[in-house]
Amino acid sequence: MKYLDEYRDGERAQQFAREIHRLTTRPWNIMEVCGGQTHAIVKFGIDELLPKTITLIHGPGCPVCVTPLEILDQALEIAARSDVIFTSFGDMLRVPGGGDASSPASKAFLSRDGASPPRDLLSVKAKGGDVRIVYSPLDAVKLAEQNPAKEVVFFAVGFETTAPATAMAVYQAAQQGLKNFSMLISHVLVPPAMEALLSSPNCRVQGFLAAGHVCTVMGFEEYPPIAAKYHVPIVVTGFEPLDILQGVLMVVQQLESGRAEVENQYTRSVRREGNRPAQELIRKVFKVVPRKWRGVGEIPQSGLGLNDAYAAFDAEKKFGLASHRVEEPTECLSGLVLQGQIKPHECPAFGTKCTPEHPLGATMVSSEGACAAYYRYRRK
Repeated sequence: MKYLDEYRDGERAQQFAREIHRLTTRPWNIMEVCGGQTHAIVKFGIDELLPKTITLIHGPGCPVCVTPLEILDQALEIAARSDVIFTSFGDMLRVPGGGDASSPASKAFLSRDGASPPRDLLSVKAKGGDVRIVYSPLDAVKLAEQNPAKEVVFFAVGFETTAPATAMAVYQAAQQGLKNFSMLISHVLVPPAMEALLSSPNCRVQGFLAAGHVCTVMGFEEYPPIAAKYHVPIVVTGFEPLDILQGVLMVVQQLESGRAEVENQYTRSVRREGNRPAQELIRKVFKVVPRKWRGVGEIPQSGLGLNDAYAAFDAEKKFGLASHRVEEPTECLSGLVLQGQIKPHECPAFGTKCTPEHPLGATMVSSEGACAAYYRYRRK
C-alpha cells in the first residue's frame, strides 16, 4: 500500500497511547471482533501500549475458526469423490475436521485400499482428491465451464465481507445455466454473534471494536439497537496499528463518560449505509438461516443459505449429505478462546500438543486465528 506507513507512525501511536492512559480511571474489557485486528494487536504489541487496566478480549472474529466440524466433514466427504473438483480458499485446507473413522468422508477413503481417514482437505488432496485453491468464487465458476464432466464445488466460508462474491458466483452460474456447479455454504453474520456474546451470563465485554471490512459491505445501521440494548459502545475500526489505537481511545472515551453509542473510526472505508449494490445481491441470492458456530454453538439468524430460487446450487442438497453431530476434542479449548473467556496461551495444549503443524483446532491454523497469532508472535 502506497500510504501504509501513515497508519504505522510510532509517534502518533504514542500520542494515542498517552491519551488512553490519561483518560482511563478504572478497568475496562474491550473485544475486537475481527481476527485481522487480533493479529495486528499481537504482532505490533498494541495491547502492551495500553494501561494494565484495559484488557483486549479476542472474539469469534475468524470465519474459518467458527466453521463447525459437521460442515468440515461434509467438505471432506464431497472432496473425496472422484467425480468432483473441490475448490476453496487456501486458509481452509489445513483446518481439522472431526476425524471420525465412522464419518462418511472417512468411509469413502477407507474403501480405497484401506487408506487412513482424512483429517483435513490437504489430506484429501494428498490421497488423490481433486482439491484446488482458488482466489475467487468466480474462479470456481470458470472451472465448471471448463470441466463439464465434473461437479465443481466451492467451499463458501466467510463473514458478510466475502458474501457478495459468493452471491455473484451463484448468480453467474445461474445465468449461464451451469448444471455442474454448487456451493457448500458456511457464511456467518457478525451482529447476531455479538448479541449472543453479550447475552451470555459469562460475558465480560464492555465495549466492541467492530470489524471494518464487514461494515464496508453492510454499513453499521444494525449496531445502534445492540449498543442501546446492552449499553455497550461499538466503534467501527480498521486494521492498522493507528486504527486500532484510535478505536480503543474512542471506546474508552465513551466508557469513561457513560455513553453507549456507535461511532465510525474507519471513515476512509466505511459509510453508515454500506455498499447498497452488494447488499442487494446478497438479498437476491441468500436467505438468513440459523447457523452453528464452532466453539460457540447455534446462533439464531446468524448465517446465510441459498434461497429457493438458487437451491439447485446447494451442494448439501445436491449430494444428499446426512447431518451428523461431531464433538470437539476435549483437550482443545478453542471454544473458550473464541468466546473471549481465555487467552490462547492459557490453554494447556497451546504450543505443545497443539501447534500449526499439528493443530487441534482451527484457531491454530487459520491466518486470522488467535492461537496462530500468539504462537507466531508471543510464543515465548
